[in-house]
Amino acid sequence: MVVGVVLAALASGFGQFGVVAALGDVAKAFGQVGHTATAADQAGLSGTQLGVGLAIIRLASLGSLPVAALADRYGRRAMVLVTVGVGLSLTVVSAASPGYWWFVAIFALGRPFLSATNALTQVTAAEQTASTDRAKAVAFVAAGYGVGAGLVAIVHSLASSALGFRGIFLLAVVPLLLLPLIARWVTEPDRFAVAAAASDHPLPVVGAVGRQFRARLAAVALLGFAISVITGPANSFVFLYAQNVVHLPGTVTAVMVLGAGASGLVGLLIGRWLADRWGRRPTGALGMVGVAVAGVVVYSGSRPALVIGYVVGVLFGSLFAPALGSMIAELFPTSVRASVAGWWLVAGVLGASVGLVAFGAVANVGNRYAPAAMITFLPAAVLAGVFWWVPETRGREPEDLWPAG
Repeated sequence: MVVGVVLAALASGFGQFGVVAALGDVAKAFGQVGHTATAADQAGLSGTQLGVGLAIIRLASLGSLPVAALADRYGRRAMVLVTVGVGLSLTVVSAASPGYWWFVAIFALGRPFLSATNALTQVTAAEQTASTDRAKAVAFVAAGYGVGAGLVAIVHSLASSALGFRGIFLLAVVPLLLLPLIARWVTEPDRFAVAAAASDHPLPVVGAVGRQFRARLAAVALLGFAISVITGPANSFVFLYAQNVVHLPGTVTAVMVLGAGASGLVGLLIGRWLADRWGRRPTGALGMVGVAVAGVVVYSGSRPALVIGYVVGVLFGSLFAPALGSMIAELFPTSVRASVAGWWLVAGVLGASVGLVAFGAVANVGNRYAPAAMITFLPAAVLAGVFWWVPETRGREPEDLWPAG
């Protein structure tokens, strides 16, 4: 049963996406909005300040590697509950930040735990299902995260003037109070129970990913780096860009988010179907390229392009998720799967940090968001070819590829 991890993913999405949804308010609260065409005057803080701050928050997710890897020793259920609880608690605390860099520091403390929650919910869902249902289960978890992220984005779009960024982050107390309910529904996968009964328990560090797995791990990490170079800035700047640059009305932003929710659901359904019939590799590659192209459209300069690009980008991102999540679970044995998920997070953190700094620096020169998107997103999309560095896993159980796992 994956209901519990879907709820945990929803809670994580609500807490984690708040920094994206409320970034415009954060910039206004701690910066100074002017009347010129520069990125700094339009947003309140310079693109470099925003990019570096977001990169620091992303880099903090490097701490998710040891946290996620602990699930290979202490169980998926225990670590999911710990990570979502600690992450949401620190999100609530960030509402009291006295300044921008204080906010960055406090939110960064919670980021590793929420990132680890994302990885572990995907791993748990994959381990609880057979090959025929695995892409569906991963899609449900991705949908849970998307619902949580969409909720906080809609609340911000409709009530930012009343709540401010502090009120938005205080709302994270709601999913935090639901943690006992989540705990009732999260169960330990049978695959982990079997692996835990083995006599050999490797430490949850890089050494746990043995030499025979490292070529595949390198390919997975490179894909994580590349997609995050795109999604890091594409997602992190979009609401600031909508609110402070193109001045999209809050009601239109809410409609955009609702439309993205619908397109995300369609993307998950299509992605799950393609991953099971067309294959994990081509589906993942299609999603990755689609996200990059849609990201360029988002920042091309007009309100219609922003709305259309965002909705289409969410569709392709959702199409990408079931294929990639299933493939990672199928390429590695149970004994190292959570550690691999941790390394996927590390690669994503590094990619997002590079993307955020590069995007912010280019955007800061003459308010050049469109060139920033092209320079940052399109080269990374070329790395979709790395999917063909690993075997196609469609229709295969993990035990077929790694009998010892």
